[in-house]
Amino acid sequence: MEEVLQEKPEHQADVDTQKSVENTPTTKVLSEIDPGKADHGEPTPDQNEETELEQTASLTLPEILKEMESIVNKEDAGANFRTFNHLKEQANHFIHDEIEDEKHEFIGAGNAEENFNFHHPAQTKLSALIHLFREKNDEYSKKQEANHSKNLEERQGIIEKLKNLYTNTEVGTNLFKAIRTIKEDWKNAGQVAKSEFKILNNNYFHHLNQFYQMLDMNKEYMEQEYAHNLEKRQHIIDRAKVLETEPAVQKALNELQYLHKLWKEEAEPVAEEFREKTWDEFKEISNRIHDRKGELSAQIDGEQAENLEKKTKIIEEIKKICNPEKEANHNYWQNSIKKIEDLRTEFLKLGSVPRKVSNQNWNDFKQHLRNFNTKKNEFYKGLKNSQQTNLDNKLKLIATAKDNMLSEDWEIIVPLFKKLQDEWKTIGHVPRSMTNKVWDDFREACNTFFNNYREKNNAVSDNWKENYKNKKQLLDELKEVTDQEGSVEKIEHIKTSWNNIGKVPREKLTINTEFNKTLRDKLKLNKISEYSLKEEGLSEDQLTDKARKIKNQIGDLEAEIVKMENNLGFFKNSTRENPLLKETYERIDDKKSELESMKQTLHSILSGEN
Repeated sequence: MEEVLQEKPEHQADVDTQKSVENTPTTKVLSEIDPGKADHGEPTPDQNEETELEQTASLTLPEILKEMESIVNKEDAGANFRTFNHLKEQANHFIHDEIEDEKHEFIGAGNAEENFNFHHPAQTKLSALIHLFREKNDEYSKKQEANHSKNLEERQGIIEKLKNLYTNTEVGTNLFKAIRTIKEDWKNAGQVAKSEFKILNNNYFHHLNQFYQMLDMNKEYMEQEYAHNLEKRQHIIDRAKVLETEPAVQKALNELQYLHKLWKEEAEPVAEEFREKTWDEFKEISNRIHDRKGELSAQIDGEQAENLEKKTKIIEEIKKICNPEKEANHNYWQNSIKKIEDLRTEFLKLGSVPRKVSNQNWNDFKQHLRNFNTKKNEFYKGLKNSQQTNLDNKLKLIATAKDNMLSEDWEIIVPLFKKLQDEWKTIGHVPRSMTNKVWDDFREACNTFFNNYREKNNAVSDNWKENYKNKKQLLDELKEVTDQEGSVEKIEHIKTSWNNIGKVPREKLTINTEFNKTLRDKLKLNKISEYSLKEEGLSEDQLTDKARKIKNQIGDLEAEIVKMENNLGFFKNSTRENPLLKETYERIDDKKSELESMKQTLHSILSGEN
């Protein structure tokens, strides 16, 4: 005859769990029970999954990728499917927003939208993590299927033992001990597929009910079962009382859900005189715990209100940066970029805000970030236009100088070149990439003219051939210099002597290039820079040229130091104590020392001490 399966066992109390929450606790509530297996075979999500998902809401993009990598490296990565997918959506959201910001900034700088092409640096890592997780998840699913099949067979065997216990009991069997063993085995058996669970569970409780019907005919065994279950109920009630004062409301609600499950499946039946009394007591405690939901809501509302206040303050600070009281310059916008990035990071780390203002708060934040980028781009676009105008003006001066540099009409052209030099000084900055080129072109034209002028007017006083001979001798001496002690002083002596020698014949000018190249090689060999040399006898033009070169080197070195210090900010622990950054800090210190030395040399030149 086919067995009839009941929807609900006869001895199972009508437990009201409408107020219970979805999660179950992860800590033991009764010494003899393992909460990790309280699902009795039905597959369930991670008990703290919702809490974990909430905690990930305040992570930054690097932190999200790190968390995803941590999941991928777990042996049971597939068990974290929901969390991984949630993190993946967050990462995609971050990347999309940052690409949109880059696009907005690109267009704001005057570029055409169709020319925008930006690959987010984090996209490659995200794609790799998704691919690895997909492989891990497929492997995990196959193992789960195998385990479910094995557990199904095990649970069916337990049901068969239960059935034999009341249909074919051997003489002398301790029924009380036997049913306890069967219940414990059922509780400890692993999960089965959801499609199998309901019918399997109903089948188990059907035979459990049949056993208790048989047990009703044996007063001694029934009294033992009643006493055991009553003790179980009292354990559950005592634990529920403790939960009334549990500080973490959500934890109390989670554990109450679990206690209701224990009551239903581990504490039935009891003697009739205790049935309603114990249930009423447990239900009253449960209702009081559920009433504490208001505390949790108030706590969450308070935290969200505090987050809203902080986020609103950050937005106001961004607005303030976008609208400086004084006219903003290059330094202002460079400092503001760092401030905005810090504010953005702080905003993203804060938790959620009230749902009704969440979208507006986020949109305000994004809009004011875009406003900042727009105003910054407008400044640099205007600066770029101004520098371009300056460049055009300087190119006109260069063209005029080149057209007249070979002229020998001294009375007209000498005043012209002096006027060109005065006008050059009044023109502002040009694009950095053109600074050296336009100066070199203008200086070359001016030097060509004045050299020609001096050559024609001072030929008698200059013994150029003798100068070449002396310079050739100094060049040969310089070539012999090594890195031995006293080499730097020897180089300084040679350089000073060279500076005191006049011009050489035009066809011998290449000796100057050869000397400068050899000088650089020897300075490099002795690990010093040209600006560190102590030189004497420099002309005004030579001093001016040396000061300009040092200024350019100072600018380049300052930019390099700023870049290195900014790169330190990408490390979570960017202090000197971080062994990974020791070499970087040493390099920064060396460059700062070199920068200070350059500045002192420049000061000496400008003050006339060199």
